[in-house]
Amino acid sequence: MQDKARTEELARRAAAGDPGALDELLRTIGPEVLRRCGRFLPCREDAEEAAQDVLMQVARKIGTFEGRSLFSTWLYTVVANGARQKYRELKRRAAEQPAEIDVSQHVDPRTTSVIAGSKIDLLEALERLEREQPHLVEPLVYRDICNLEYADIAERIGIPLGTLKSRLHEARRQVRPWLTDLS
Repeated sequence: MQDKARTEELARRAAAGDPGALDELLRTIGPEVLRRCGRFLPCREDAEEAAQDVLMQVARKIGTFEGRSLFSTWLYTVVANGARQKYRELKRRAAEQPAEIDVSQHVDPRTTSVIAGSKIDLLEALERLEREQPHLVEPLVYRDICNLEYADIAERIGIPLGTLKSRLHEARRQVRPWLTDLS
């Protein structure tokens, strides 16, 4: 518990303009940011790159942290957005520069990580949901990926708790067939 309180204090001081607190905050949250990015992105290198982007975002935007909610809740937003942005960037880059297939680098489906595949499927489902029902993405990401409490999510998004639960239910209903119909 003391670590969380220390992180919250560092965030408040950094938001107030204390550069030493910002440096210490970034060192403190670095490993957690990497773990959270790893929940979204299947390749460690991509998660590390996204984590660096997130830390830069935190450094640039810490002044917007007002302390009305927990820093950890604010950080979840930055991480979720950063990891999803990195995925879109990687996908766009792959589409723009189709690589030649190197047979020696061909992935054997018998040894491909099921977890990595399911993360990609989830990211694809989130991208589709964002195109079709963008207001449903945040509740789903915050609750089912980031494991935030309902009250924290409702406060972060700025909607009533009942609306949040309704949106979360609808998001799960929409995404479930996209994840189960993969063949």
